[in-house]
Amino acid sequence: MDTVEALRGKGVIIPLPTRVTIGEEVDPQRIAPGVILHPGCRLRGSSTLIMEGACLGEEGPVTVDDCQIGPSVALKGGFFQRAVFLSGASMGSGAHVREGTILEEQASGAHTVGLKQTILFPFVTLGSLINFCDCLMSGGTSRQDHSEVGSSYIHFNYTAHQDKATPSLFGDVPHGVTLRERPIFLGGQGGTVGPCRVAFGTVVGAGTILRKDIRERDRLVQDGGAGRVNAAFRPHLYRSVKRIVDNNVHYIAGLQALRQWYLHVRSLFVGAGLGQALHAGMVEKIELGIEERLGRLRALSQKMPASIEAYLELTNDRGPSVLLHQKRELHDNWGAVETAFRSMAQHMGPPCLAQGFLETVTKAVSERGKDYIEVIRNLKAEEAHGATLWLQGIVDDIRAVVYGHLPSFAGRSRP
Repeated sequence: MDTVEALRGKGVIIPLPTRVTIGEEVDPQRIAPGVILHPGCRLRGSSTLIMEGACLGEEGPVTVDDCQIGPSVALKGGFFQRAVFLSGASMGSGAHVREGTILEEQASGAHTVGLKQTILFPFVTLGSLINFCDCLMSGGTSRQDHSEVGSSYIHFNYTAHQDKATPSLFGDVPHGVTLRERPIFLGGQGGTVGPCRVAFGTVVGAGTILRKDIRERDRLVQDGGAGRVNAAFRPHLYRSVKRIVDNNVHYIAGLQALRQWYLHVRSLFVGAGLGQALHAGMVEKIELGIEERLGRLRALSQKMPASIEAYLELTNDRGPSVLLHQKRELHDNWGAVETAFRSMAQHMGPPCLAQGFLETVTKAVSERGKDYIEVIRNLKAEEAHGATLWLQGIVDDIRAVVYGHLPSFAGRSRP
């Protein structure tokens, strides 16, 4: 109760102090005046941060464990652990939000939403009864023009082969950060089988299960299902690995590009005081995401010898030579692949592109102030294009280095 009373003394609003629990490890200096903690709130974790205007527990009990919560965030009920919420983000009651998740400005979810290792760019909106783990979604320009996921949507992120090398990109990082791309709409009662890549402007009809990439923009997709199948299932068979690997490589490269954006662009908008801790939380969650995806892809690579054996047994030693070669290459070269990713962790892409855009946005901040949405949305078209070229350069460079160790995977895929 001593911490609760200390917080009340500094202006934190706690209507019923006896119904709020705060761990001894929580630093009261990281909870700002004006925060509202409704009855049933439990705060844990030494890195927990709650900034001014945030409101917790309006609809039901809230547990916050090592989260960084920005200004005017509303977490209405549920469990939140090792996640970051930027200004104006919100989640309805029954939320279950776990590590590696970032909700950028004004991103939101309605009731009963599950997230883990999920990144939502500004304005992205999730309906109710959704499981949307292991994915990144961008697209949209405002709260009136935003990417949306309909209620009862699932991102299928665990395969029958018992792996989770399944991250999906809805939109992308290099274009998405500019806040001027067409939104993506995923209709309710549907799902995506990861790993998938879906282009900006895609509209997916309700009830549709995506099983393939949609690389062309502005498409309407409606699917009645995969058809009737009744066949023997062979664990670890993997009839194709190229698309799985390529989508994972592209996803990790995108996270590494987003890390540079956070370090060098987002940092320009950080004010004094608690804002620095919020920014540090964002960077930490990106790094958690990179480690998660590397770990999942590593686990997949370790299954390739068993996959080769299963495939040769099924085909009487006449399996496709290209597929078998790719599986061997992924397994045998994984150490070099992981080293390549790590060697590019600080890569900033072509220096002229990075320097040029950073000078542009620094000038814009000096003229317009530190409102991230305001500055980014008001960049000139050619300036925003400069941001995309810079980040796409990072993605392309990382892919090139990685595929230097996986030459049989390098031929087909475009960014």
